[in-house]
Amino acid sequence: MAQTQGMIEPFEPGQVRYKPNDERLISYGTSSYGYDVRCADEFKIFTNVHSAVVDPKAFADDSFVDIQSEVCIIPPNSFALARTVEFFHIPRNVLTICLGKSTYARCGIIVNVTPLEPEWQGHVTLEFSNTTPLPAKIYANEGVAQMLFFESDEVCETSYKDRGGKYQGQKGVTLPKT
Repeated sequence: MAQTQGMIEPFEPGQVRYKPNDERLISYGTSSYGYDVRCADEFKIFTNVHSAVVDPKAFADDSFVDIQSEVCIIPPNSFALARTVEFFHIPRNVLTICLGKSTYARCGIIVNVTPLEPEWQGHVTLEFSNTTPLPAKIYANEGVAQMLFFESDEVCETSYKDRGGKYQGQKGVTLPKT
């Protein structure tokens, strides 16, 4: 379904585990019942340099440091935002849930993403929480999370697109909106 309906761009029909030089990487692509997404090389790392209060209704853009790199070092007990390499087009009869990959979870790195609702489209903004007292590393262009797709027998009555969802069509790392 993902390939025939153009749900994921770019789409990897197999599971990629090695770089062209035979160096191992954290796998991405089609898995048994889902799709392992990659993290792009754009990161927003949370900083407390301005002593701001985290307020979802009035989020301060300067609470993050922007970096573009093949790796992101997340400070201890902090978090970073990133986005998927893949752009999603979710059909009207599909709900998508994202879960972290075990490789990162076993290192104390939690991936948080809200569900992708029917007819949502865009790059997925990923939140990585470093729950450890040590700096943690995230690798760009490698697998970071798994998407699970739930297809319904019926189309939903009201889709994300119908509601005019505020994150519809997002590109790049997207901060909170109200």
